[in-house]
Amino acid sequence: MAWIFLVVAGLLEILWAFSMKQSMGFTRLMPTVVTLAAMFASFGLLSLAMKTLPLGAAYTVWTGIGAVGALFVGILVLNEQVTFLRMLAAGLIISGIILMKFSSQPG
Repeated sequence: MAWIFLVVAGLLEILWAFSMKQSMGFTRLMPTVVTLAAMFASFGLLSLAMKTLPLGAAYTVWTGIGAVGALFVGILVLNEQVTFLRMLAAGLIISGIILMKFSSQPG
């Protein structure tokens, strides 16, 4: 169950990063409310996941999902630039997330 909490927390991190961008420095009410609610939920689920998962694995996976997810939201929704180096970096982050997950299995 902890891994499910962690993945949902990572997805909420993507949401709060995107809504923070849309809030224009917290000057727009609805994106600001979404940002704060998603942050609260994301941190809450991360804390639940950390009850049983190792700190390093939980935090690495959470930030990795957020980083790669925000990159792809930026590309797909905000028309940000796609470059070889950005895609390589995303691939390395994803590889790191996968390795961290498998290195955190008991025994």
